Amino acid sequence: MTLIGIDLGTSFLKGAILNTETLRPEYVLREPFPEPLPGLPAVFREYDVEPILAAVQSLIARLAPLAPRCEGILFSTQMHGLVLTDEQGHARSNLLTWLDQRVTLPHPSGKGSYFDVLVARLTADELRELGGTELRPGLPAGSLFWMVENGKLPNDKGPSGKLMPVALGDFVAARLAGVRPVTEVSNAHAHGAMNILTSGWHRGVIERLGLGKLAWPEIVDQGTVIGHLSLEGQQVPLFTPVGDFQASAAGALLEPDELWLNISTGSQVSLERARPELGPFQTRPFFDGRYLITVTTIPAGRALNSLVKLLSELALAEGHALADPWSYISCAAAAASDPVMQANIAFFAGAVGDRGALTNLREEELTVGHLFRAAFRNMADNYRECAGRLTPSPNWQRLVFSGGLVQKMELLRQLICDRFGVPYRFCPVAEDAMLGLLVLGLAFTGRADSVEEATRRIRDSF
Repeated sequence: MTLIGIDLGTSFLKGAILNTETLRPEYVLREPFPEPLPGLPAVFREYDVEPILAAVQSLIARLAPLAPRCEGILFSTQMHGLVLTDEQGHARSNLLTWLDQRVTLPHPSGKGSYFDVLVARLTADELRELGGTELRPGLPAGSLFWMVENGKLPNDKGPSGKLMPVALGDFVAARLAGVRPVTEVSNAHAHGAMNILTSGWHRGVIERLGLGKLAWPEIVDQGTVIGHLSLEGQQVPLFTPVGDFQASAAGALLEPDELWLNISTGSQVSLERARPELGPFQTRPFFDGRYLITVTTIPAGRALNSLVKLLSELALAEGHALADPWSYISCAAAAASDPVMQANIAFFAGAVGDRGALTNLREEELTVGHLFRAAFRNMADNYRECAGRLTPSPNWQRLVFSGGLVQKMELLRQLICDRFGVPYRFCPVAEDAMLGLLVLGLAFTGRADSVEEATRRIRDSF
């Protein structure tokens, strides 16, 4: 027996066979995520949903012959994506992703940005109930608020009823099954309009932001079968999609005393909790009724690539593209002495600020090795500081790393471990979201009594 896993990421759409006997993802396929629509204002980011749907259908068709006794299809989806549909699941808008920042535009009231006005309309209690520091630009609630304030929301009395704000994965799964879209808590919470304490839509916030006319999707239990897809002569169940953040955390096979560091383009630090906690962090639903407390948008690969871009500019201007700058960077940083130079790589707004800096510069340290060693040290300091926001007294016994950057950069990994003073392990496979979907598949199909039991079984198999 097998399952099919589909991951709708920001950069790639992936599919894999989830083998319930070997307890491994197999035959991983990937397609580049379609390009954004051209001609939009700089802070807008929209995508045509039909190429996305077609790519997912193609991945499933290619995997179907490898899954002759398929027990179901599971989906993880990029967080904070928004498609407006009618109540039958037909798209009435393009996809807006978390990269869409229209809510940061100036509000005509002169009281700051649309996001500033949005936040000012909510009480301190309401902001906490949305998940602590979870509310930020890029969430569907902000994009919808911008639409309402500008009269840009499509007619909510279309031929098939009111408009429904739907996560990308929920839209794709509903279209494949031909059913009305529903959602579960991880994707509902990613809208920025769910009460973390009740696991239901925050009606007070929704009304206060002028979003009460929308038909918010029903929140169903995790593991709910929303419909079936005809595949190789079988009627294959489709399970409600989950957020890719939660799927990746499940794939890290976390234990209660482990701190999870997911380091790639951006990065996060996270701890698992038995109940929701409110504090200077985000609180997100997990599985088995548990939660993750996390700090996200910590500078990582995107910031480092900005340094590479700066250092490559002169060579590119003369027509010389650098084939593999990272090999040299890695060796040079490892060979460099610990610099007096201080680096702050917060070049983009995030958890540790929105202004970077290089200070204490000395001529002998103006080298690639010293620069990147200082940048890696800053990353380690950021992770330790952000982890301290999660709990005043560190109670983790081990770090769990996922993401390609930290696996490739031994020096970065060592600096982080030195900063924390505890051992580490890696996520056991590169495709952590796919392994997470396998964990969920064992639980959702009844092969394990809970996600916790499925996690333990797969952890013991490595």
